[in-house]
Amino acid sequence: MKTASKIFITLCFFIFALAICAYAKEEKSAKINTTSSPTATSMIPSGTAPATMAPPVEKTTLDNLQAAFNGESNARARYLAFAKKADEEEYGKAASLFRAAARAEQSHLARHAKVIKKLGGVPAAMIDPAVVKSTAENLETAMKGETYESTVMYPEFLAKAQKEKIKAAVDAFEDAGATEAVHAGLYKKALENLPEWKGKSKKFEVCSFCGNVVEKINFKDCPICGKSKSLYVSVR
Repeated sequence: MKTASKIFITLCFFIFALAICAYAKEEKSAKINTTSSPTATSMIPSGTAPATMAPPVEKTTLDNLQAAFNGESNARARYLAFAKKADEEEYGKAASLFRAAARAEQSHLARHAKVIKKLGGVPAAMIDPAVVKSTAENLETAMKGETYESTVMYPEFLAKAQKEKIKAAVDAFEDAGATEAVHAGLYKKALENLPEWKGKSKKFEVCSFCGNVVEKINFKDCPICGKSKSLYVSVR
């Protein structure tokens, strides 16, 4: 019995020793894995705070003027291309309207350029190739563009200019927005009565200061900018 007890006690000590060794081996392996495989947190240099996204930079009136100058420059080029297509499809009156609108956009971009220079900037435009489709589609494209400018773009630009108290920009944005609404109305009229716009060209009158477009002059001063009707030019 004594011999059996000794054997049992020895066996218990042996099993206990094996368990201790296994535990120590697992601890060592875990420590090595933690050290050799750093987490995202451990990879951040000590004392460095996590990066945060910078808030968007608010556009200035000068930025808006540059955007308007670029937009009007592209609109002018686009309308001239639309006019050429209208002539090809024998929509003479529609071609005249596109040319009149192009002349109006020229007045806008010239006025924007003047204010840009006054604020110390340099007018710059990147002209994109015009996407020309059928005259009906071109009229719809033009109408949507003028509607956006008169209801969204220019009102936003105007509010910013008023906030910054830049009168020249306020006046330019205000007049441009009002005339773009007129252009949209004329495009809508042509689109809804397109068969009547076939045939010969039609004369439109364009204010060389604000870009207003009318079919005939029946006023003394421009209803938008208040300038003399003598500033109006005829476009076919």
